[in-house]
Amino acid sequence: MELIALPAFSDNYLWLLHDGAQALVVDPGDAAPVLEALRQRSLTLASILVTHHHADHTGGVAELRAATGAQVFGPATEAVPEPLVRVKGGDVVRTLGLAFEVIDVPGHTAGHIAYFCPDLDGAPLLFCGDTLFSGGCGRLFEGTPAQMLASLDRLAALPGATRVCCAHEYTLSNLRFARAVEPGNHALAAYEQQCERLREEGRPTLPSRIDTERAVNPFLRSREASVTQAVRAHAASATDEVAVFAALRQWKNEFR
Repeated sequence: MELIALPAFSDNYLWLLHDGAQALVVDPGDAAPVLEALRQRSLTLASILVTHHHADHTGGVAELRAATGAQVFGPATEAVPEPLVRVKGGDVVRTLGLAFEVIDVPGHTAGHIAYFCPDLDGAPLLFCGDTLFSGGCGRLFEGTPAQMLASLDRLAALPGATRVCCAHEYTLSNLRFARAVEPGNHALAAYEQQCERLREEGRPTLPSRIDTERAVNPFLRSREASVTQAVRAHAASATDEVAVFAALRQWKNEFR
């Protein structure tokens, strides 16, 4: 299996996974780069996996379905172009001979889902849309802080070797904020240097790994004393873990 991050728009990645003959694509906001990748590699598109309804994740779905006949899977409760197979947490999507577990991760949107393959070439694989980013998390457009904290807890509990396939190249800006929250985090400093080198070489910082995110991502570390203290210095009214998480997310919203 080969995993490819197809750049789209200014900072999106459309994830393409293929076995040399058939492929799946995740969150195709634009059909053109997907069709070109299929053409270059002589691939048949078998499936389209959608994590949430935002246009930069769904804009190419109808064109790809019409051009390839691919089957579309998407969140049970969100407005995604029909026809599609609607799935929710606990369901399993089978494609390319693989089984993807569906995880409910509301927060960024109300019905956001993620797809988790426990074993792919010896390493788990997670397609998490805009819920978890490397060094960050999605904005809360429709969900609550409590929902997003619970969603991130579900993802953080996945095996450490899980490859984290986020949908945007936000890593360096996220890490600048993370450093403001935890300036003494040595793992974070080392990871930031690694990601800066990758971007200088024109390469994606993704996929990340769950164990890396546990070590550097303040939104997975909001219960750590170093993060909690930094948040409370910024927002003294944050007294419980949900309030701390909410204040951390608001701090990020305003960070420049």
